[in-house]
Amino acid sequence: MTIQLDGTVVSTTMRTPGNDFELAVGFCVTEGLLGGAAVTGVRYCSNGSAVASAFNEVTVETGGAAPPPVSHRLVTTSSSCGWCGSDQIDELIARLAPLPPTRPIPGAVLAAAPPRVRATQGLFSSTGAVHAAAAFDVDGTVLLTREDVGRHNAVDKVIGALALAGSLPATGLGLFVSGRASVEMVQKAWAAGFGSLVAVSAPTALAVEAAQRAGMTLVGFVRDGSYNRYAGDEP
Repeated sequence: MTIQLDGTVVSTTMRTPGNDFELAVGFCVTEGLLGGAAVTGVRYCSNGSAVASAFNEVTVETGGAAPPPVSHRLVTTSSSCGWCGSDQIDELIARLAPLPPTRPIPGAVLAAAPPRVRATQGLFSSTGAVHAAAAFDVDGTVLLTREDVGRHNAVDKVIGALALAGSLPATGLGLFVSGRASVEMVQKAWAAGFGSLVAVSAPTALAVEAAQRAGMTLVGFVRDGSYNRYAGDEP
C-alpha cells in the first residue's frame, strides 16, 4: 500500500489489507511527519487508476499544515522491517522528548499481556501467520488489537486508531508486540507516548538503548508468567 501525506508519497509498505486508514495515520505519527499538524481527513486515492490499485493508495490530509517530508525518510518497507540504522538513536533524541513519569504498570500485568492479547487475535487463530500489536491499560485491559503480516504495520494500526480517536499521547498505556522488540518498535511506541513496551521475544541492543533514553519500560521474553526487564525500574 502506498501512503501519501497531502499528496506526496511518503511510504510504500507490504501490509495485510484492513484498517488501512489507521495504518496510514499511524505511520505519519510514528515517523514524525505531521510536525504537530492535525489530520483533517484520510481517504483512498481516486485518480482513475485500475481497480486493483484503487484500495492500495491512501492519502492523509492536513490541509498543507504538515511540513514537507524529508527525502531520506521516504521509504519502501517490507513486511519485516522498515528504516534501520545506527543514526536512529540520535535522530530520535533530537525529535522526541523524554517520556513524562507515569504510574508504572505492575509486573503481573506485563507478564499477563501475551495470553490476554492472544485471546483477541482472530486472524492469527485462522492463519497462524500474522503479527499482533495491542494497547492495554494499567489494569491489563486490552483496549484494542490489530494484526498484520508486518509487525511494524500492526503497531502503526494501533497508533493510528488511537490518533483518530483523539487518544494520543498514549500516556499511562502499554504497547504489546508479538516477536522481538526492535529499535523501530521503540521508536513508534515513544512517538505515540506509550510508557511501556512488552515483547514476546528479545529486544535488540539498539532497542534497549532507545528505551533507556526515552524513559520507557521495556520487557521481553514475556512467557509463562515471567519476563526479562531491559529498561525501566520495577514498580
